[in-house]
Amino acid sequence: MHRGKSVIVACAATAALLGPVGVAAADGSAPASTPAAAPSAKPHKGAGDGSQGLCKRSKKIDKRLDRALKRLKGQAPVKGSVARLAKRVERAKKADHTEVETFLNHKLTFRRSLVTTLEQRQKDLSKVQTWCASRGEGSGT
Repeated sequence: MHRGKSVIVACAATAALLGPVGVAAADGSAPASTPAAAPSAKPHKGAGDGSQGLCKRSKKIDKRLDRALKRLKGQAPVKGSVARLAKRVERAKKADHTEVETFLNHKLTFRRSLVTTLEQRQKDLSKVQTWCASRGEGSGT
């Protein structure tokens, strides 16, 4: 029972302290020069979709896509290439390791689809770079 009285007293004290502030804020009598009411010095540019950042990073993204596609399209000695993984699938099939072959085959299917996905991203990025250049944002081309 003692705890209940303490909570009530604490709430009453808080209400007494915050009461005049709440009434003044509701009254509209707060000065107009409060930080929340003042306009920001720097106007917000962009639609909040990250276009500025994308324009700024477009060259780096393009280089990364080129590097990934070069690796994926590489010959059998290139680590991470589709050809190298296809060779591993063939070896697993010859050795009659069906579980390993199945696993690697699924991995190969994904890697082949990754090539087409990255090529599409590259096409989309070139359109974004053209758009950025027309607006004068970021690095453009």
